[in-house]
Amino acid sequence: MDPLGAPSQFVDIDSLLGWSDSYEAKQLDCHQNPVEKAQVDVRSPFPYRKDINEKIILWKGDVALLNCTAIVNTSNESLTDKNPVSESIFMHAGPDLKDELQKLKGCRTGEAKLTKGFNLAARFIIHTVGPKYKSRYRTAAESSLYSCYRNVLQLAKEQAMCSVGFCVINTLKRCYPLEDATHIALRTVRRFLEIHGETLEKVVFAVSELEEATYQKLLPLYFPRSLEEEIQSLPYLPADIGNAEGEPVVPERQIRITEKPGVPDDASDEEGLEADLSFIGSHAFARMEGDVDKQRRLILQGQLSEAALQKQHQRNYNRWLCQARAEDLSDIASLKALYQTGVDNCGRTVMVVVGRNIPVTLIDMEKALLYFIHVMDHIAVKEYVLVYFHTLTNDYNQLDSNFLKKLYDVVDAKYKRNLKALYFVHPTFRSKVSAWFFTTFTVSGLKDKIHYVESLQQLFTAIPPEQIDLPPFVLEYDARENGPYYSSYPPSPDL
Repeated sequence: MDPLGAPSQFVDIDSLLGWSDSYEAKQLDCHQNPVEKAQVDVRSPFPYRKDINEKIILWKGDVALLNCTAIVNTSNESLTDKNPVSESIFMHAGPDLKDELQKLKGCRTGEAKLTKGFNLAARFIIHTVGPKYKSRYRTAAESSLYSCYRNVLQLAKEQAMCSVGFCVINTLKRCYPLEDATHIALRTVRRFLEIHGETLEKVVFAVSELEEATYQKLLPLYFPRSLEEEIQSLPYLPADIGNAEGEPVVPERQIRITEKPGVPDDASDEEGLEADLSFIGSHAFARMEGDVDKQRRLILQGQLSEAALQKQHQRNYNRWLCQARAEDLSDIASLKALYQTGVDNCGRTVMVVVGRNIPVTLIDMEKALLYFIHVMDHIAVKEYVLVYFHTLTNDYNQLDSNFLKKLYDVVDAKYKRNLKALYFVHPTFRSKVSAWFFTTFTVSGLKDKIHYVESLQQLFTAIPPEQIDLPPFVLEYDARENGPYYSSYPPSPDL
Protein backbone atom coordinates (compact mmCIF):
# COMPACT_ATOMS: atom_id res chain seq x y z
CA MET A 1 0.00 0.00 0.00
CA ASP A 2 1.26 3.50 -0.77
CA PRO A 3 0.82 6.43 1.68
CA LEU A 4 -2.63 7.25 0.29
CA GLY A 5 -3.88 3.72 0.93
CA ALA A 6 -4.07 2.70 -2.75
CA PRO A 7 -2.59 -0.68 -3.69
CA SER A 8 0.88 -0.48 -5.20
CA GLN A 9 1.17 -1.16 -8.94
CA PHE A 10 4.55 -2.81 -8.44
CA VAL A 11 4.84 -6.57 -8.04
CA ASP A 12 6.91 -8.25 -5.32
CA ILE A 13 8.64 -11.23 -6.94
CA ASP A 14 8.39 -13.19 -3.68
CA SER A 15 4.63 -13.25 -4.19
CA LEU A 16 4.91 -14.85 -7.65
CA LEU A 17 4.48 -18.57 -8.34
CA GLY A 18 7.85 -20.17 -9.01
CA TRP A 19 8.58 -22.50 -11.93
CA SER A 20 8.83 -25.53 -9.61
CA ASP A 21 5.68 -24.55 -7.71
CA SER A 22 3.58 -24.53 -10.88
CA TYR A 23 4.61 -28.13 -11.64
CA GLU A 24 3.90 -29.36 -8.11
CA ALA A 25 0.44 -27.84 -8.32
CA LYS A 26 -0.11 -29.53 -11.68
CA GLN A 27 0.99 -32.90 -10.32
CA LEU A 28 -1.38 -32.64 -7.39
CA ASP A 29 -4.22 -31.94 -9.78
CA CYS A 30 -3.34 -34.82 -12.09
CA HIS A 31 -2.19 -37.29 -9.39
CA GLN A 32 0.98 -38.05 -11.35
CA ASN A 33 3.87 -39.97 -9.85
CA PRO A 34 7.42 -38.88 -10.65
CA VAL A 35 9.77 -41.37 -12.26
CA GLU A 36 12.19 -42.99 -9.87
CA LYS A 37 15.83 -42.11 -10.42
CA ALA A 38 16.76 -45.77 -10.93
CA GLN A 39 14.52 -45.96 -14.02
CA VAL A 40 16.47 -43.27 -15.88
CA ASP A 41 19.03 -44.61 -18.38
CA VAL A 42 19.69 -41.54 -20.52
CA ARG A 43 20.08 -38.09 -18.97
CA SER A 44 19.45 -34.77 -20.63
CA PRO A 45 22.33 -32.28 -21.07
CA PHE A 46 20.06 -30.07 -18.93
CA PRO A 47 19.29 -32.47 -16.08
CA TYR A 48 16.67 -31.96 -13.40
CA ARG A 49 18.06 -29.55 -10.78
CA LYS A 50 15.65 -28.53 -8.04
CA ASP A 51 18.04 -25.86 -6.72
CA ILE A 52 18.15 -24.13 -10.11
CA ASN A 53 14.41 -24.45 -10.77
CA GLU A 54 13.67 -22.70 -7.48
CA LYS A 55 15.39 -19.58 -8.86
CA ILE A 56 13.19 -19.39 -11.98
CA ILE A 57 9.88 -17.53 -12.31
CA LEU A 58 7.77 -17.25 -15.47
CA TRP A 59 5.37 -14.33 -15.15
CA LYS A 60 2.94 -12.81 -17.62
CA GLY A 61 3.17 -9.09 -17.05
CA ASP A 62 5.09 -5.85 -17.49
CA VAL A 63 8.76 -6.14 -16.57
CA ALA A 64 8.74 -2.46 -15.48
CA LEU A 65 6.51 -3.36 -12.53
CA LEU A 66 8.81 -6.01 -11.03
CA ASN A 67 10.41 -5.35 -7.67
CA CYS A 68 13.77 -6.92 -8.62
CA THR A 69 17.26 -5.68 -7.98
CA ALA A 70 17.45 -4.98 -11.73
CA ILE A 71 15.15 -5.24 -14.73
CA VAL A 72 16.21 -5.52 -18.36
CA ASN A 73 15.33 -2.99 -21.04
CA THR A 74 15.61 -3.97 -24.71
CA SER A 75 16.42 -1.07 -27.02
CA ASN A 76 18.39 0.04 -30.08
CA GLU A 77 21.98 1.25 -30.41
CA SER A 78 21.06 4.84 -29.47
CA LEU A 79 18.91 3.61 -26.54
CA THR A 80 15.91 5.49 -27.96
CA ASP A 81 13.84 2.58 -29.30
CA LYS A 82 10.07 2.96 -28.93
CA ASN A 83 8.83 -0.53 -28.13
CA PRO A 84 6.25 -1.53 -25.50
CA VAL A 85 8.91 -2.63 -22.98
CA SER A 86 11.02 0.52 -23.26
CA GLU A 87 8.03 2.87 -23.26
CA SER A 88 6.66 1.30 -20.07
CA ILE A 89 10.05 1.49 -18.36
CA PHE A 90 10.46 5.15 -19.34
CA MET A 91 6.95 5.99 -18.17
CA HIS A 92 7.38 4.41 -14.73
CA ALA A 93 11.02 5.46 -14.20
CA GLY A 94 10.38 9.15 -14.82
CA PRO A 95 12.22 11.83 -16.84
CA ASP A 96 15.58 11.37 -15.07
CA LEU A 97 16.15 8.09 -16.92
CA LYS A 98 16.18 9.78 -20.32
CA ASP A 99 18.77 12.30 -19.11
CA GLU A 100 21.03 9.54 -17.78
CA LEU A 101 20.74 7.48 -20.96
CA GLN A 102 22.01 10.42 -23.00
CA LYS A 103 25.20 10.33 -20.97
CA LEU A 104 25.80 6.66 -21.86
CA LYS A 105 26.34 7.63 -25.50
CA GLY A 106 24.54 4.59 -26.86
CA CYS A 107 25.07 0.85 -26.56
CA ARG A 108 26.43 -1.58 -29.12
CA THR A 109 24.56 -4.74 -30.15
CA GLY A 110 25.15 -7.47 -27.59
CA GLU A 111 26.44 -5.10 -24.90
CA ALA A 112 24.78 -4.34 -21.55
CA LYS A 113 24.85 -0.99 -19.75
CA LEU A 114 23.63 -0.03 -16.29
CA THR A 115 21.56 2.89 -15.01
CA LYS A 116 19.65 3.56 -11.83
CA GLY A 117 15.97 2.62 -11.67
CA PHE A 118 14.82 6.08 -10.48
CA ASN A 119 11.05 5.81 -9.79
CA LEU A 120 10.85 2.08 -10.53
CA ALA A 121 10.62 -0.55 -7.81
CA ALA A 122 13.81 -2.02 -9.32
CA ARG A 123 16.99 -0.37 -8.13
CA PHE A 124 18.76 -0.70 -11.50
CA ILE A 125 17.94 -1.00 -15.18
CA ILE A 126 20.24 -3.04 -17.44
CA HIS A 127 19.94 -1.84 -21.02
CA THR A 128 20.89 -4.13 -23.89
CA VAL A 129 20.54 -4.17 -27.68
CA GLY A 130 19.40 -7.30 -29.48
CA PRO A 131 20.51 -8.08 -33.04
CA LYS A 132 18.55 -7.48 -36.21
CA TYR A 133 17.74 -10.91 -37.62
CA LYS A 134 18.40 -11.95 -41.21
CA SER A 135 18.37 -15.63 -42.12
CA ARG A 136 21.58 -15.36 -44.14
CA TYR A 137 23.38 -13.97 -41.06
CA ARG A 138 21.77 -16.31 -38.55
CA THR A 139 25.05 -17.31 -36.90
CA ALA A 140 25.99 -13.71 -36.15
CA ALA A 141 22.51 -12.98 -34.79
CA GLU A 142 22.64 -16.02 -32.48
CA SER A 143 26.02 -14.99 -31.11
CA SER A 144 24.85 -11.41 -30.53
CA LEU A 145 21.66 -12.46 -28.76
CA TYR A 146 23.65 -14.85 -26.56
CA SER A 147 25.95 -11.93 -25.69
CA CYS A 148 22.93 -9.84 -24.63
CA TYR A 149 21.78 -12.40 -22.08
CA ARG A 150 25.27 -13.35 -20.96
CA ASN A 151 26.39 -9.73 -20.49
CA VAL A 152 23.24 -8.89 -18.52
CA LEU A 153 23.87 -11.84 -16.19
CA GLN A 154 27.56 -11.06 -15.89
CA LEU A 155 26.79 -7.44 -14.99
CA ALA A 156 24.30 -8.64 -12.37
CA LYS A 157 26.97 -10.94 -10.95
CA GLU A 158 29.63 -8.23 -10.85
CA GLN A 159 27.25 -5.83 -9.08
CA ALA A 160 26.23 -8.55 -6.57
CA MET A 161 22.55 -8.31 -7.54
CA CYS A 162 20.06 -10.71 -5.94
CA SER A 163 17.44 -10.83 -8.68
CA VAL A 164 17.00 -9.93 -12.35
CA GLY A 165 13.78 -9.45 -14.31
CA PHE A 166 14.19 -10.27 -18.02
CA CYS A 167 11.95 -8.97 -20.73
CA VAL A 168 12.08 -10.78 -24.08
CA ILE A 169 15.15 -9.04 -25.47
CA ASN A 170 14.42 -9.42 -29.18
CA THR A 171 11.75 -6.95 -30.31
CA LEU A 172 9.30 -7.43 -33.19
CA LYS A 173 11.04 -4.65 -35.13
CA ARG A 174 14.26 -6.68 -35.07
CA CYS A 175 12.46 -9.68 -36.61
CA TYR A 176 14.10 -12.40 -34.49
CA PRO A 177 11.98 -15.59 -34.56
CA LEU A 178 10.50 -15.92 -31.08
CA GLU A 179 11.09 -19.66 -30.66
CA ASP A 180 14.73 -19.49 -31.78
CA ALA A 181 15.36 -16.54 -29.48
CA THR A 182 13.71 -18.32 -26.55
CA HIS A 183 16.01 -21.33 -26.94
CA ILE A 184 19.05 -19.03 -26.66
CA ALA A 185 17.60 -17.10 -23.71
CA LEU A 186 16.72 -20.18 -21.66
CA ARG A 187 19.88 -22.17 -22.25
CA THR A 188 22.11 -19.14 -21.56
CA VAL A 189 20.39 -18.51 -18.23
CA ARG A 190 20.49 -22.23 -17.40
CA ARG A 191 24.22 -22.55 -18.08
CA PHE A 192 24.96 -19.36 -16.13
CA LEU A 193 23.06 -20.63 -13.10
CA GLU A 194 24.90 -23.94 -13.31
CA ILE A 195 28.25 -22.15 -13.04
CA HIS A 196 27.38 -19.04 -11.00
CA GLY A 197 24.10 -20.04 -9.36
CA GLU A 198 25.18 -18.84 -5.94
CA THR A 199 25.30 -15.24 -7.15
CA LEU A 200 21.60 -14.95 -8.08
CA GLU A 201 18.55 -15.79 -6.02
CA LYS A 202 15.82 -15.19 -8.61
CA VAL A 203 15.54 -14.84 -12.38
CA VAL A 204 12.15 -13.71 -13.66
CA PHE A 205 11.09 -14.07 -17.29
CA ALA A 206 8.42 -11.38 -17.81
CA VAL A 207 6.46 -12.21 -20.96
CA SER A 208 3.44 -10.97 -22.84
CA GLU A 209 0.39 -13.10 -23.60
CA LEU A 210 1.80 -13.70 -27.10
CA GLU A 211 5.14 -14.93 -25.72
CA GLU A 212 3.88 -16.95 -22.77
CA ALA A 213 2.95 -20.09 -24.74
CA THR A 214 6.42 -20.36 -26.29
CA TYR A 215 8.13 -20.01 -22.91
CA GLN A 216 5.75 -22.57 -21.36
CA LYS A 217 6.60 -25.01 -24.14
CA LEU A 218 10.40 -24.57 -24.04
CA LEU A 219 11.12 -24.05 -20.34
CA PRO A 220 10.82 -27.79 -19.53
CA LEU A 221 13.62 -28.52 -22.02
CA TYR A 222 16.12 -26.44 -20.06
CA PHE A 223 14.55 -26.46 -16.59
CA PRO A 224 12.85 -29.87 -16.24
CA ARG A 225 10.96 -30.03 -12.94
CA SER A 226 11.23 -33.78 -12.47
CA LEU A 227 13.06 -36.78 -13.89
CA GLU A 228 9.91 -37.61 -15.80
CA GLU A 229 9.76 -34.17 -17.42
CA GLU A 230 13.47 -34.40 -18.20
CA ILE A 231 12.94 -37.68 -20.12
CA GLN A 232 9.86 -36.37 -21.92
CA SER A 233 11.67 -33.20 -23.00
CA LEU A 234 14.86 -34.86 -24.25
CA PRO A 235 13.63 -35.62 -27.82
CA TYR A 236 12.60 -31.99 -28.32
CA LEU A 237 16.00 -30.43 -27.58
CA PRO A 238 17.54 -28.79 -30.70
CA ALA A 239 20.69 -30.22 -32.24
CA ASP A 240 22.68 -27.10 -31.28
CA ILE A 241 22.58 -26.64 -27.51
CA GLY A 242 25.67 -24.43 -27.40
CA ASN A 243 28.85 -24.93 -25.42
CA ALA A 244 29.29 -25.21 -21.65
CA GLU A 245 28.13 -21.58 -21.26
CA GLY A 246 25.25 -21.79 -23.73
CA GLU A 247 27.11 -19.90 -26.46
CA PRO A 248 26.25 -21.00 -30.02
CA VAL A 249 28.88 -23.31 -31.47
CA VAL A 250 30.09 -22.58 -35.01
CA PRO A 251 31.62 -25.80 -36.43
CA GLU A 252 33.72 -23.88 -38.96
CA ARG A 253 35.49 -22.07 -36.11
CA GLN A 254 36.31 -25.14 -34.04
CA ILE A 255 39.94 -26.18 -33.92
CA ARG A 256 40.30 -29.87 -34.51
CA ILE A 257 42.97 -31.49 -32.38
CA THR A 258 44.53 -34.67 -33.73
CA GLU A 259 47.29 -36.94 -32.57
CA LYS A 260 49.50 -35.61 -35.39
CA PRO A 261 48.53 -32.02 -36.21
CA GLY A 262 48.69 -31.23 -39.91
CA VAL A 263 48.79 -34.88 -41.00
CA PRO A 264 45.80 -36.22 -42.96
CA ASP A 265 43.67 -38.70 -41.01
CA ASP A 266 44.35 -41.53 -43.45
CA ALA A 267 48.15 -41.12 -43.26
CA SER A 268 49.73 -44.38 -42.18
CA ASP A 269 52.00 -44.56 -39.14
CA GLU A 270 54.37 -46.61 -41.28
CA GLU A 271 55.23 -43.62 -43.46
CA GLY A 272 57.70 -42.61 -40.79
CA LEU A 273 58.83 -39.47 -39.06
CA GLU A 274 59.88 -37.78 -42.27
CA ALA A 275 56.31 -37.78 -43.57
CA ASP A 276 55.02 -36.36 -40.29
CA LEU A 277 57.53 -33.52 -40.24
CA SER A 278 56.78 -32.50 -43.80
CA PHE A 279 53.50 -30.94 -42.70
CA ILE A 280 54.82 -28.93 -39.75
CA GLY A 281 54.59 -25.20 -40.34
CA SER A 282 52.40 -25.54 -43.43
CA HIS A 283 49.00 -25.28 -41.75
CA ALA A 284 47.03 -22.02 -41.76
CA PHE A 285 47.73 -21.09 -38.16
CA ALA A 286 51.47 -21.53 -38.61
CA ARG A 287 51.49 -19.34 -41.71
CA MET A 288 49.48 -16.67 -39.89
CA GLU A 289 51.59 -16.66 -36.71
CA GLY A 290 55.00 -16.91 -38.33
CA ASP A 291 57.97 -18.15 -36.34
CA VAL A 292 56.89 -17.48 -32.76
CA ASP A 293 60.28 -18.32 -31.27
CA LYS A 294 61.97 -15.91 -33.66
CA GLN A 295 59.50 -13.16 -32.69
CA ARG A 296 60.22 -13.65 -29.01
CA ARG A 297 63.97 -13.58 -29.63
CA LEU A 298 63.64 -10.32 -31.57
CA ILE A 299 61.58 -8.82 -28.74
CA LEU A 300 64.33 -9.63 -26.27
CA GLN A 301 66.90 -8.10 -28.62
CA GLY A 302 64.77 -5.00 -29.14
CA GLN A 303 64.65 -5.56 -32.91
CA LEU A 304 60.93 -6.16 -33.42
CA SER A 305 59.01 -3.39 -35.17
CA GLU A 306 56.52 -1.22 -33.31
CA ALA A 307 53.60 -2.73 -35.24
CA ALA A 308 54.73 -6.26 -34.41
CA LEU A 309 55.15 -5.32 -30.75
CA GLN A 310 51.60 -3.94 -30.66
CA LYS A 311 50.28 -7.11 -32.28
CA GLN A 312 52.13 -9.25 -29.76
CA HIS A 313 50.77 -7.13 -26.88
CA GLN A 314 47.22 -7.36 -28.24
CA ARG A 315 47.44 -11.16 -28.41
CA ASN A 316 48.72 -11.22 -24.85
CA TYR A 317 45.87 -8.98 -23.63
CA ASN A 318 43.29 -11.11 -25.43
CA ARG A 319 44.58 -14.18 -23.62
CA TRP A 320 44.13 -12.40 -20.29
CA LEU A 321 40.64 -11.27 -21.32
CA CYS A 322 39.59 -14.80 -22.33
CA GLN A 323 40.86 -16.14 -19.02
CA ALA A 324 39.01 -13.38 -17.15
CA ARG A 325 35.74 -14.29 -18.85
CA ALA A 326 36.18 -17.98 -18.08
CA GLU A 327 37.27 -17.62 -14.43
CA ASP A 328 34.93 -17.51 -11.44
CA LEU A 329 35.71 -14.10 -9.95
CA SER A 330 32.73 -13.82 -7.60
CA ASP A 331 35.01 -13.75 -4.52
CA ILE A 332 36.80 -10.67 -5.88
CA ALA A 333 33.51 -9.03 -6.94
CA SER A 334 32.12 -9.45 -3.42
CA LEU A 335 34.85 -7.15 -2.04
CA LYS A 336 33.22 -4.16 -3.81
CA ALA A 337 36.65 -2.67 -4.35
CA LEU A 338 35.94 -1.71 -8.00
CA TYR A 339 32.60 -0.56 -9.34
CA GLN A 340 30.98 1.71 -11.90
CA THR A 341 28.97 4.69 -10.72
CA GLY A 342 27.70 7.77 -12.64
CA VAL A 343 29.40 10.31 -14.91
CA ASP A 344 31.54 13.39 -14.31
CA ASN A 345 30.81 16.96 -15.44
CA CYS A 346 32.06 16.08 -18.93
CA GLY A 347 29.78 13.04 -19.26
CA ARG A 348 32.61 10.51 -18.83
CA THR A 349 32.02 7.21 -17.00
CA VAL A 350 33.25 7.23 -13.40
CA MET A 351 34.91 4.08 -12.01
CA VAL A 352 35.59 3.85 -8.28
CA VAL A 353 38.42 1.96 -6.55
CA VAL A 354 38.12 1.59 -2.75
CA GLY A 355 41.58 0.96 -1.31
CA ARG A 356 40.39 -0.21 2.09
CA ASN A 357 38.35 -2.98 0.46
CA ILE A 358 41.42 -4.64 -1.08
CA PRO A 359 42.91 -7.18 1.39
CA VAL A 360 46.16 -7.55 -0.54
CA THR A 361 47.62 -10.22 1.76
CA LEU A 362 44.48 -12.37 1.72
CA ILE A 363 43.44 -12.53 -1.94
CA ASP A 364 44.89 -13.93 -5.15
CA MET A 365 46.24 -10.82 -6.84
CA GLU A 366 46.28 -12.49 -10.25
CA LYS A 367 42.51 -12.99 -9.90
CA ALA A 368 42.27 -9.33 -8.90
CA LEU A 369 44.04 -8.44 -12.16
CA LEU A 370 41.65 -10.68 -14.10
CA TYR A 371 38.67 -9.03 -12.41
CA PHE A 372 39.95 -5.56 -13.28
CA ILE A 373 40.30 -6.57 -16.94
CA HIS A 374 36.89 -8.22 -16.99
CA VAL A 375 35.12 -5.18 -15.55
CA MET A 376 37.07 -2.53 -17.40
CA ASP A 377 37.27 -3.99 -20.91
CA HIS A 378 33.94 -2.54 -22.07
CA ILE A 379 34.35 0.64 -19.97
CA ALA A 380 37.71 1.59 -21.47
CA VAL A 381 36.41 1.70 -25.04
CA LYS A 382 35.35 5.29 -24.37
CA GLU A 383 36.60 8.12 -22.15
CA TYR A 384 36.44 7.44 -18.42
CA VAL A 385 37.86 8.63 -15.09
CA LEU A 386 39.04 6.73 -12.02
CA VAL A 387 38.37 7.77 -8.43
CA TYR A 388 40.69 6.06 -5.96
CA PHE A 389 39.68 6.34 -2.29
CA HIS A 390 42.86 6.02 -0.24
CA THR A 391 40.76 6.73 2.85
CA LEU A 392 41.81 4.74 5.94
CA THR A 393 43.97 2.28 4.02
CA ASN A 394 46.79 0.55 5.87
CA ASP A 395 49.74 -1.69 5.03
CA TYR A 396 47.37 -4.60 4.31
CA ASN A 397 45.61 -2.60 1.58
CA GLN A 398 48.64 -1.14 -0.22
CA LEU A 399 48.91 -2.33 -3.82
CA ASP A 400 52.46 -3.37 -4.60
CA SER A 401 54.21 -1.29 -7.29
CA ASN A 402 55.16 -4.50 -9.13
CA PHE A 403 51.47 -5.45 -9.35
CA LEU A 404 50.56 -1.96 -10.64
CA LYS A 405 53.36 -2.12 -13.19
CA LYS A 406 52.16 -5.53 -14.38
CA LEU A 407 48.59 -4.25 -14.66
CA TYR A 408 49.75 -1.20 -16.62
CA ASP A 409 51.81 -3.41 -18.95
CA VAL A 410 49.07 -5.99 -19.50
CA VAL A 411 46.06 -3.75 -20.24
CA ASP A 412 45.15 -2.74 -23.75
CA ALA A 413 46.20 0.63 -25.18
CA LYS A 414 42.59 1.88 -24.98
CA TYR A 415 42.82 1.88 -21.14
CA LYS A 416 45.67 4.41 -21.22
CA ARG A 417 44.31 6.46 -24.11
CA ASN A 418 40.78 6.86 -22.73
CA LEU A 419 41.68 7.39 -19.06
CA LYS A 420 41.28 11.16 -18.71
CA ALA A 421 41.79 11.65 -14.96
CA LEU A 422 42.68 9.73 -11.81
CA TYR A 423 41.37 11.38 -8.65
CA PHE A 424 43.46 10.31 -5.64
CA VAL A 425 41.14 11.02 -2.69
CA HIS A 426 42.46 11.55 0.87
CA PRO A 427 46.13 10.92 0.05
CA THR A 428 48.77 10.74 2.76
CA PHE A 429 52.25 12.22 2.45
CA ARG A 430 53.70 8.73 2.07
CA SER A 431 51.23 7.78 -0.67
CA LYS A 432 52.00 11.00 -2.58
CA VAL A 433 55.71 10.22 -2.50
CA SER A 434 55.10 6.63 -3.65
CA ALA A 435 52.82 7.81 -6.45
CA TRP A 436 55.39 10.38 -7.57
CA PHE A 437 58.16 7.78 -7.81
CA PHE A 438 55.86 5.30 -9.57
CA THR A 439 54.59 7.76 -12.18
CA THR A 440 58.00 9.35 -12.72
CA PHE A 441 60.18 6.27 -13.12
CA THR A 442 57.77 3.43 -13.96
CA VAL A 443 54.65 4.64 -15.85
CA SER A 444 55.41 8.21 -16.86
CA GLY A 445 52.29 8.44 -19.05
CA LEU A 446 50.10 8.50 -15.95
CA LYS A 447 51.75 11.39 -14.13
CA ASP A 448 49.83 14.27 -15.70
CA LYS A 449 46.46 12.55 -15.15
CA ILE A 450 46.68 12.26 -11.34
CA HIS A 451 44.81 14.84 -9.26
CA TYR A 452 45.23 14.75 -5.47
CA VAL A 453 41.93 15.47 -3.73
CA GLU A 454 42.02 16.38 -0.05
CA SER A 455 38.24 16.65 0.50
CA LEU A 456 34.98 15.46 -1.03
CA GLN A 457 33.98 19.09 -1.57
CA GLN A 458 36.94 19.35 -3.94
CA LEU A 459 35.98 16.09 -5.68
CA PHE A 460 32.42 17.31 -6.21
CA THR A 461 33.67 20.19 -8.38
CA ALA A 462 34.55 17.55 -11.00
CA ILE A 463 31.94 14.87 -10.24
CA PRO A 464 28.48 15.85 -8.95
CA PRO A 465 27.69 14.15 -5.62
CA GLU A 466 24.60 12.45 -7.05
CA GLN A 467 26.81 10.78 -9.67
CA ILE A 468 29.08 8.88 -7.28
CA ASP A 469 28.25 6.16 -4.77
CA LEU A 470 30.34 6.89 -1.67
CA PRO A 471 31.24 4.26 0.93
CA PRO A 472 29.85 5.43 4.30
CA PHE A 473 33.27 5.33 5.98
CA VAL A 474 34.59 7.80 3.37
CA LEU A 475 31.80 10.26 4.20
CA GLU A 476 32.40 9.84 7.93
CA TYR A 477 36.13 10.37 7.59
CA ASP A 478 35.72 13.43 5.38
CA ALA A 479 33.17 14.97 7.76
CA ARG A 480 35.55 14.41 10.66
CA GLU A 481 38.56 15.86 8.85
CA ASN A 482 37.02 18.56 6.67
CA GLY A 483 33.61 19.24 8.20
CA PRO A 484 30.27 17.81 7.04
CA TYR A 485 29.17 18.23 3.45
CA TYR A 486 25.42 18.80 3.38
CA SER A 487 23.83 17.00 0.47
CA SER A 488 20.43 15.46 -0.17
CA TYR A 489 22.12 12.54 -1.91
CA PRO A 490 22.63 9.57 0.48
CA PRO A 491 25.59 7.17 0.31
CA SER A 492 25.05 3.78 -1.28
CA PRO A 493 23.71 1.35 1.35
CA ASP A 494 25.49 -1.59 -0.30
CA LEU A 495 29.03 -0.28 0.05
